[in-house]
Amino acid sequence: MEQQGREGGCQCGNIRYRISGDPMLAAICHCTMCRRANAAPAVAWAMYAQDQVRFTGEQPQPYASSPEARRGFCPRCGTQISFTASFLPGLIDITIGSLDRPEAVAPTLHYWHSEHLGWVEFADGLPRFPELPPFE
Repeated sequence: MEQQGREGGCQCGNIRYRISGDPMLAAICHCTMCRRANAAPAVAWAMYAQDQVRFTGEQPQPYASSPEARRGFCPRCGTQISFTASFLPGLIDITIGSLDRPEAVAPTLHYWHSEHLGWVEFADGLPRFPELPPFE
């Protein structure tokens, strides 16, 4: 993904964002919370330092999906844009599918694979972690 022009937003265009720099992690999450929040069998995320992401339209509406986590949605169309958590201080996950060019950020692993649906198998050869991957 080129250094400039990393932009994205929600389905209706109410929320827009711009990202600087590369993600520290790009992965496919299989946890039940992500599945339910996105009504999808798995969700692709790119993780950034919070200061790498600047919202240029309306801010995502936060929803406390658990005591330690907040998911950011568009209040108009419902698109999930972001995820932040107390156990990931200073970091923000952005849904790869909300990028204008999602093909430019390829996931490198699967996490929470211990909760994956048996009928969802990716033939990608990427590492799979039962929960979160180790952060080094």
